Amino acid sequence: MGIGDVGSWTADWLWAVPLILVVVAIHIVGLILIDRKVVVVLVHASARHRSLSWFVVVMGITAILVTILHGIEGMVWALAYHALGAISDRGAAMLYSISAMTSYGHAGVFLEAHWQMLGALEALNGMMMFGITTAFLFSIMQKLRMFAPT
Repeated sequence: MGIGDVGSWTADWLWAVPLILVVVAIHIVGLILIDRKVVVVLVHASARHRSLSWFVVVMGITAILVTILHGIEGMVWALAYHALGAISDRGAAMLYSISAMTSYGHAGVFLEAHWQMLGALEALNGMMMFGITTAFLFSIMQKLRMFAPT
């Protein structure tokens, strides 16, 4: 069976579906924690500061935390790639994972041929996570907007 043979993708799908579920769960829990533990404090502080600078600070901190969350999710995929033998080096697995998740794809690291569909499924998962993240960041901006200077 070659790369394009649908039958060779069974293992990729069997690994990808649970990985996607785990990453979605991590993402949702992470965003809830960021919202409840960090953003709430910062939004309340914004009510006192009411400045563009404070808005930028809150959004910057939120963006950094969400970036760390995406890194953790990339690590989950990287650990799977390494455990499956799809990429033998842990660092290369992480680089590949972040490249796939962001659809960057120019890292020069490649999965073993029979695991390449798994990489494409991670890219699909990454698109979902970035969509959810975009909605989350927009919601934070809406919360902060009520405290923005007029």
